[in-house]
Amino acid sequence: MFALLGRFFEVALLLINAIAVLSEDRFLARIGWVSSSQPQNTNVAFHQSYDQAGYGAGQDVGMKSRLIDLVSAVRTLLRIPLIGFNIAVIIYELILGG
Repeated sequence: MFALLGRFFEVALLLINAIAVLSEDRFLARIGWVSSSQPQNTNVAFHQSYDQAGYGAGQDVGMKSRLIDLVSAVRTLLRIPLIGFNIAVIIYELILGG
């Protein structure tokens, strides 16, 4: 049971790592997954604008827009915690040989 949860955690961590390392300029822009609210050719981490219409007030947000927002949120919010999680998993694998 615990081994299954451990593998599930590892798979989730690998997927989150994969999302976190996607480059917006090199990869996401090529496939059209750049949010339209972010200006081009500037440091996007400091120039993010937010929708003032509220939580879905009169607008139909598509699946692609939600995925773009999810990728942006993972890259922004989980960057520092992922470092700690990755270090913990590396130490666990080295010591216990999972």
